[in-house]
Amino acid sequence: MFRPKLLQNNMGFTLIEILSVMVIMGVIASVGVKKFDILSDTAAINALHSGIRELRTRETVAWTKIKLSTTGYTNDAEVNDAVDKNIGQGYSWNPPGPDISGGRLHFHSLSIDLDRVASTINSPGTWK
Repeated sequence: MFRPKLLQNNMGFTLIEILSVMVIMGVIASVGVKKFDILSDTAAINALHSGIRELRTRETVAWTKIKLSTTGYTNDAEVNDAVDKNIGQGYSWNPPGPDISGGRLHFHSLSIDLDRVASTINSPGTWK
């Protein structure tokens, strides 16, 4: 007798196998997206901290140059004016540029309020 060979053709995937793979890929993708969000937020936070360190360094350099100049240190406003507050691409200030007491520094979607401690004849100003 002739028997049909319906069950011997195993060339494709079943619907259950395809759905299982899609579910697993969806779980992996959702975990990956979450990790990426955490990494990008961490990078922006680190960039803000780097910007603050850069401001502190610029403040110290400006104070040192003024202190070593022939006229010497006269006042805090002179030091504040000598500091270049344009940190780089991606950073911005609100309002446009900080004043002598501080300002709000933005990096992409994050921002931080900074206070500037005035410089004295014995020490440079700093940003907190």
